[in-house]
Amino acid sequence: MNQIPSASQILLRPITLIISCTIFVILILVMGLMDLNRLDQSLVNFMEVRGLDVAEKIERESLVSYTGIMQMLRGEAAGETLIPLTDETFLTQESLIKALLNVIRTVDSRWPSSNINPKDAKGVVEKEGLWLLAVVDDGGRVLYQSRPLPRPILSRAEPAIRKKKDLVIDLFGRSERAGRSGVVALRRSGGNGTIIIALDDDALQWWGMRIAMQKAVDEAAQTPGVVFVTVLDGWGAVLGARGEQPALQDLSAPEKQLLAGAASVAARDVRLGEKEHLMVMAPLSLEGRPAGVVRVGFERDRMDQILERNRHFLFLSMGFIVLAGLFSLWFVFQNQKRHLARIEEMRKRLEQSERLSSLGQLAAGVAHEIRNPLNAISMASQRLQREYLPCEEDKGQEFSRLTGVVRDEIRRLNVIIEDFLTFSRSRRLELRQFSLTEVIQKLARLMGEEARARGVALTVKSAPDALMVPMDVDKLQQALINIVKNALESIDGTGSIDIVLEKQPGDRAVVRISDTGAGLAPGEIEKIFDPDYTTKEKGLGLGLPIAYEIIRGHGGTIDVQSSQGRGTTFEISLPTQPAPAAAPR
Repeated sequence: MNQIPSASQILLRPITLIISCTIFVILILVMGLMDLNRLDQSLVNFMEVRGLDVAEKIERESLVSYTGIMQMLRGEAAGETLIPLTDETFLTQESLIKALLNVIRTVDSRWPSSNINPKDAKGVVEKEGLWLLAVVDDGGRVLYQSRPLPRPILSRAEPAIRKKKDLVIDLFGRSERAGRSGVVALRRSGGNGTIIIALDDDALQWWGMRIAMQKAVDEAAQTPGVVFVTVLDGWGAVLGARGEQPALQDLSAPEKQLLAGAASVAARDVRLGEKEHLMVMAPLSLEGRPAGVVRVGFERDRMDQILERNRHFLFLSMGFIVLAGLFSLWFVFQNQKRHLARIEEMRKRLEQSERLSSLGQLAAGVAHEIRNPLNAISMASQRLQREYLPCEEDKGQEFSRLTGVVRDEIRRLNVIIEDFLTFSRSRRLELRQFSLTEVIQKLARLMGEEARARGVALTVKSAPDALMVPMDVDKLQQALINIVKNALESIDGTGSIDIVLEKQPGDRAVVRISDTGAGLAPGEIEKIFDPDYTTKEKGLGLGLPIAYEIIRGHGGTIDVQSSQGRGTTFEISLPTQPAPAAAPR
């Protein structure tokens, strides 16, 4: 016989299952964290692209305004008196004038008297990029000047000084000492004196860039999701800003790399109040030359919401995958156990078949050799009982008892031999369609007398119509008789046996045999069909194994339900249609 591996050789060990599950869960977690990092980086990359778009928009918008100012400056330098003014250049010029007026009004409000702090005034000049800041009284006397006040500039501010005008604006004019210059003069709010600012060519260009940038920044700040926009020049000075600004002073290392052309975009997290924002930094060019750096702040709440949703989805997915994996492992484990159970069953059946085969061969050979001596012994015991009975009464009774024992044992040996022969022949079936109803009725007639003799009530309830089943009539009847005999032997004293025959869906016929006997223990139910197991003091207990083999040979099943002290029910299910013939190969 081929060696079949045992369950312990094939079954997954618990420690192996635990290690496999742990490795599986760790791999899923690592993959999930990597996916989250990739998602975070993808969102950052997306925001960087949006930041580049804002920077490009600022470049385009500021270039238009800056070009208008440069056209006016260059037109004046060429001596052109009439320069075509578009709406854009007009608005840009207007913004420039408003910005310069704000500077003058700041000076006027900071120093309402003529006592100007030179240090503070110098700081204003440097911060605002002015060429000249001066304060002149109504008599033309200079009260303060950040540098020597050229006469031509003083002359251009004369209408304000002489109280002829409250405001003098003369941008794009020329001065002998200052060259091309812009002049703005404003009468002080107290009416005593005039504040004069002047811008040389470089200052005008810087202010033009500043105005152009601020206007572009104001428009770019309207982009959805943008919290703040800042434009810095190459030295870190603010050219334009909109929104709440982060506490950042000088140019950072990434921004210096952007100005040097070593990078195209950078990003970092900044805090405004209690919220985190993502600041995207991009280089800014003007007329093909590096002009500064753009800082664009984006709301991080939406990014965090996306990350949180994806994190929840990822964890749910991971949980589902882990559960699915664990369920798969459990399913494999259980399927393996079922498979191994079938292997064990096949092993037992193979061993049983080998035993039964040997038993059948032995029975066929021994039956003939044993039955003839047994018959001779039986006839001799009968003759002794008839012809050689002792005359003494006491010896006669003992003689009769002993000859009775001989005859009983001969009958028991014949039953054993018959069981052997029946068991060995039980698989050779000749099936034909026959009425199962008629078989059950005959069973009742055959076993009814014995049941009444034992004080057991035998009742039969069968289908009203003849229920045809493919069967070997004699062997199926023998199987049913064996089950009923087992039921009778389980009843001590009075009781009952009920036999029910019914048709079930799916072309199946069911015979249910119930008794009120002693019942079986849970461990005994699995053993009653094993030929090696018996609870009988006499005989081999082959009745139920024979019945089991016969019913299985008919393509049927037999199920047992039992409870100690309440009885046992045997449910036999048989097909009502012949099994389909195998397809030819």
